Amino acid sequence: MGVKLVSGVLAQDGQRSQDFVRQLTDSKYGILSNSVANLHANGDELWVGPYLNFTQDGGRTWKLVESDSLFGSANRLFSIDVDAGVIVAGLGRSDNTTGDNVQTAAGFLISGDNGHSFSYRFPQLDRPDDNSIRYGVSLLDALPIIVPQQSPPFDVDYDPVRDEIWVAGWASGIRRSTDRGRTWSRVVLPPDDLDYIHPDSSYSFTLEPQRGGTGSLNHMGFSVLVDDSGTVWAGTAGGLNRSLDEGQSWRRFRSDGTSNSLTGSWVISIEEQLLAGRSTIWMATWVSTEGSGSTFGVTYTRDGGETFVQALHGERIYDFGFDGPTVYAAGDNGLFVSRDGGIIWESIREFRDRSREDAIIRPDSKVFSVEVTNDAVWIGTEDGLLRSDDGAASWELFRVNIPVHPDQPSARVPDVEAFAYPNPFSPAADSFIRIRYELSTASDVEIRIFDFGMNLMRILVDRGPSGISETLWDGMDRNGVRVANGAYFYEVRAGGSRFRGKILVIE
Repeated sequence: MGVKLVSGVLAQDGQRSQDFVRQLTDSKYGILSNSVANLHANGDELWVGPYLNFTQDGGRTWKLVESDSLFGSANRLFSIDVDAGVIVAGLGRSDNTTGDNVQTAAGFLISGDNGHSFSYRFPQLDRPDDNSIRYGVSLLDALPIIVPQQSPPFDVDYDPVRDEIWVAGWASGIRRSTDRGRTWSRVVLPPDDLDYIHPDSSYSFTLEPQRGGTGSLNHMGFSVLVDDSGTVWAGTAGGLNRSLDEGQSWRRFRSDGTSNSLTGSWVISIEEQLLAGRSTIWMATWVSTEGSGSTFGVTYTRDGGETFVQALHGERIYDFGFDGPTVYAAGDNGLFVSRDGGIIWESIREFRDRSREDAIIRPDSKVFSVEVTNDAVWIGTEDGLLRSDDGAASWELFRVNIPVHPDQPSARVPDVEAFAYPNPFSPAADSFIRIRYELSTASDVEIRIFDFGMNLMRILVDRGPSGISETLWDGMDRNGVRVANGAYFYEVRAGGSRFRGKILVIE
């Protein structure tokens, strides 16, 4: 942050935005990754990350946005919003240049025609001389955020009333664009020692994320929402911020250890439930260094932030979905369902395909995302995408479905004895890679993983039935250490046969 200019890429440089994304194509093999951290529903339409593909018919067919910003790169979908024909997709990646997998901004894909074409926009960064900002009557010092590291677009929200895009970008804070992502302006939130700011009052604080002993947790953005009334909600590592005047003045709420506050001051998700004209704002509130007595959990308000209610204490929640009065919460320990507005919750921890007894989500898989289309609830997990048309009573499982011997081989889907997917493979983003092979008879299976120098890194042992089988590799070597970036080779040994392939690990 604030140390150098990378490749001259600045979000303020609107002339450099490019329109190069190709048209939609069919995705005949369904979803493109089994780790599904992002979902967004729009009527019958469901958009799925970490790549931009979607279905309009309940998963029977899929379409794909073939973008050079996603395919052939380490970039992934970090956030998405769809409203009034506008689609805003925030892109990011894990940067392992220094060995610490820093989450990094990679720009945006924006469509104004309901996904028929997309434009690429650069990340929401500053120029090196953007070291001050005007806030009402005050001229505040500001730390220019000029590198993409630590500024991924964790959340985006499109406001169709004002035609504005809001982004929560961690180190880059909360930002707003009034020209569809060509330029971005920084939004001033209260520093950690203030709970309210107004542009008519005089201030002397610095706008900067916390780093070392300086900066503010409340200047590190993680979630953002413009609700149906036009109220802007911004979640940070230091609390929940509310603006009733389009982002000019702000009031901050945080955990104070009482039941009428947030469970924790780190607000990673904000969603709105509309029911009979009444709005409820739901938040996934995590533990941070702000506030005493904090815990993981859920916080919601039915009166615009005047009072708060807590739920699911101790649960790490990521996302919310709504079907009338029913609330779905996605978390580390499965899917939580409340049919009475958040008072009583049931937990669902086992997900099995109702039509295939052997098709089951790995028991320890986290549920990252949840959305509700017109006729179904969908959840994204570490191990696949699931759909329920009976209120989460039973499920249909979707996984990447690429054949070993395709009917029509191509450069993208060749005729091979074995393959691994997703490939390239990011252990941090994808959790694990599946090695797929076909056996003529049931057999014990041994898979050996080698590095580029053919040093043995890991041996995986499995039992495969006749037909198509899959074995998982989590990217760890035999000592439990995550392997470095690079090319790796695998060899499948089963029933006297040997199949070989290559895996590219990229963080």
